Parts: sequence; C-alpha cells; structure tokens
Amino acid sequence: MAEVLEFRVPAGSAQTLLVWGLEPEPGLEHSLFSVFSKFGLLYSVRAHSNAAVAGPGCYAIIKFYSAADASRAQHACNGQRLFQNSPMKVCVCTKQKGFQQQVLALNSNKCQELANHYLGFNGWSSRIITLQNVSGFDDENEELGKKRSVRYLCAVEVMLPNHGVHSRGVGLGEADVENGEDPLDFVTTTRRVQKLAVGKALSSAFQKILLVVLAFR
Repeated sequence: MAEVLEFRVPAGSAQTLLVWGLEPEPGLEHSLFSVFSKFGLLYSVRAHSNAAVAGPGCYAIIKFYSAADASRAQHACNGQRLFQNSPMKVCVCTKQKGFQQQVLALNSNKCQELANHYLGFNGWSSRIITLQNVSGFDDENEELGKKRSVRYLCAVEVMLPNHGVHSRGVGLGEADVENGEDPLDFVTTTRRVQKLAVGKALSSAFQKILLVVLAFR
C-alpha cells in the first residue's frame, strides 16, 4: 500500500487522533509525544482541559503526517494505560468540519523535519540561487514619514539526488526598520529579513515535491 504525503499541514481526518480520558499532569503533551511519536512523525500534539460539563480530565488532538501511522497508533494505544493509571481512549477523527478546506504550506523548519524523516539527512540538499535586496528605498517614503522597510527576494533549489528531483521556490521577506537612525537596528533587521526570505523560498520549493511512502502490513 502506498501513501502520498505533501509538504503541507496535515488536515485530513485519517491523520488526526482524538485521545480522551487523560489525567491532568505536568508535561502531559511531552508524555503524549513520547508515546505516539514511536509510530511515526508527528506534526503536533495539543492537550486541552475538558469542558465543565464533561467533568475533570483532559483530551488531546494528535496530528500525524501519515494516515497509516495514525491508524497503527490508534490500534496499539486505544484502551491502554500507557503513562497513567487509567486506560485512555483513542480514536481516528472521522469528521473535522470547518477546517478541512484550507490546506496550509509547512514552514521551512517543518519541511526539513519531514524531509529528514523520510529521505534521511543525506537524502536531500538545498542551495540558494539568489538573495537580492529589492527594498527600493525612495525619497517619497521619507517625505511622507513612513518607516524604512527592508525587502529581500530569494530563490532556492531543493535537490533529491537519489531520485533525480530538482525543485525551485521563491520567497519574499519584508520588515520595517524600527529605528532608521541606528545602524545596528538596520543590520539586525536585514539579517532577519534575509532569513525569512530564504525560509519562504525553501518552503515554496518543497511544496512542489510529493513523497510516496510504501506501507508494508
């Protein structure tokens, strides 16, 4: 069986687990992460207190990138005590009305995490093609009293050498210089904008890549 994964925030019902019957404790999210990350790469773990009508306790929403990993975790953990005294209930979310329609791109850090997990640290690489200052400062903005802004445009290429895949992406970083008279503030803002542009370009390049993961039963 094959599963296609995108470099996007997982939004499918089959990738999301609902865990309830949790006992409140310090570091609950860390405990959940330690248990469920054994079944596959996690996008997020969020624990919440029950509503007042539901009584004391907590529930959690756990998002996997892979629906197959979520299914294995559900079967293995449902009805188990794991790290607490009472058994917890785990189910796959069958309906998530309201937020399945919007699919968001992963940020660059999450993209790299996903690539490292499935391709290995040496299974991919990236290079900056260009990082160009496109600020376009002009006298008109200064006359109007507007803050000085810094803009950088970046183009990045992502390579998967073992698969012969090359993908390019573009990103724009922009920020205002809070204190235009302070050279250090200008330098700090410039570095931050450059990093932002590179991150957006890297994320853009990954959006064009699909991972085909083979699951063996």
